[in-house]
Amino acid sequence: MKKDDIKYFKELLTNRLEELLNHADNTVSGMTTPKENFPDPADRASLEADRNFMLRIRDRENKLIKKIKKALERIDDGTFGGCEKCGEDISSSRLKARPVTTLCIDCKTKEEAFERALGL
Repeated sequence: MKKDDIKYFKELLTNRLEELLNHADNTVSGMTTPKENFPDPADRASLEADRNFMLRIRDRENKLIKKIKKALERIDDGTFGGCEKCGEDISSSRLKARPVTTLCIDCKTKEEAFERALGL
């Protein structure tokens, strides 16, 4: 992979990581601020549902943060852009769509077909 491409993906991943970490900080501070007391149980239930939804989103973002950190490690050790299964280069268009990917499109397609066959 070209140095310009590596630089582009490192910058893209670093910016996305910072953005996700800022969201996480905002969620934590939002959860610790005192909330109003709701005399209506429906209002309280709505607040709890919103909180649960936000926590599910943050959990998904936390998983993405881990993937981004691993992708940045692969950039640093020179293995970024290579498929973990077959060793072929992952296409630039695939990396632009999903920069944390570790599989080329052929290997990912086979993996998904296998998972569907197993009912996962």
